Amino acid sequence: MSLELIDIALAERHPHPSLPNRINGRVRAVLIETLDGRQQRHELLVPAWIDRREDMNEEDIDLALLVKAADIVGRLKSRLAVPAPE
Repeated sequence: MSLELIDIALAERHPHPSLPNRINGRVRAVLIETLDGRQQRHELLVPAWIDRREDMNEEDIDLALLVKAADIVGRLKSRLAVPAPE
């Protein structure tokens, strides 16, 4: 079995309702799972958050949310990885 991230995009973002400088977002991640030669497409909505720094512009915020979600997807992939047979 293998999982490959084929697309990632910011779906939404908004300020946290009570924490200043916290930005909440949802990132759409599309993965392809290959199992026994068959492919299955999975679309996930990954919640992510960042703490905004003073020097961050809008593009920096979007990129930080994407990086955070990609890290979450990477951890998910590593947990689901099947070890190679010996």
